[in-house]
Amino acid sequence: MYIAPSVSQVTPASSCNCFAIGTEEQVYCSYLQAVSHTSPQLFNTNSTVSDMAGHEHSHSVADKEVEVPDWEHNPDGNENDTSAKPSASIVVTMRQKLDSIMPSRKKYLGMRRKLFLIVLLASTLALLAIVIGLSVGLTQGSKSKNLPLPSNAQTFTGDLTYYQPGLGACGLTNTDADDIVSVSHFLFDAAGSSSSTGGNSNHNPLCGLMLRAERFDEDRGERRSVDLKVVDRCTGCEPDDLDVTITAFEKLASSEKGRVSVSWAWLDSESSG
Repeated sequence: MYIAPSVSQVTPASSCNCFAIGTEEQVYCSYLQAVSHTSPQLFNTNSTVSDMAGHEHSHSVADKEVEVPDWEHNPDGNENDTSAKPSASIVVTMRQKLDSIMPSRKKYLGMRRKLFLIVLLASTLALLAIVIGLSVGLTQGSKSKNLPLPSNAQTFTGDLTYYQPGLGACGLTNTDADDIVSVSHFLFDAAGSSSSTGGNSNHNPLCGLMLRAERFDEDRGERRSVDLKVVDRCTGCEPDDLDVTITAFEKLASSEKGRVSVSWAWLDSESSG
């Protein structure tokens, strides 16, 4: 059974021979040619099909909503994000608070607000520097007061060690046979001029001073002492420590011990003379 195509699939009757494939198609084509003479508008299929296609296209375009991606509105994807300029908002807030406390239209001590704030800041920094300077000075003064300087008449207790002497910080050359002492660098530098602080160690007021060191010698079973002359600066000594020659050390303890406890005190000029 032959099924005729729909109108939208039919070409004009003038081109009906395109269907001349079989007998039934030829009959149908002849029928179309006959009808086309009476109703030609029925077979104006080119315009009908194109109009219908255009109509359907317009409906599809009209019915489809144009969607704009979210990032076109906000590159960060968050319309309520106010963190893009946090510094600006902070500055504005601080300025508003300052204006509420110190209005810019007023004068302060005869100065405009900006100049007044600059002077206030400079004064605060200067005061802070003075306080820090006084604190450092008092701390150093306290340390110097507690150091075993000649002005301190008390007896001090520290470690006694020995070393190989040579040219000392006071500019003198000594040997193992000399009763000399190298005092702590803390003590030496606090007393006065020192090469470590850019001065001349030869002029240090401790150079040439005498002190007396004593201890109980367990091996001899008696208390022994030795008078020592300051000629050097000991960089490895604590404030109360003494570093002497091996000869001076053996007058107080056996050199095999290497380090012992010792008590000592400064001698005045009459005692040392």
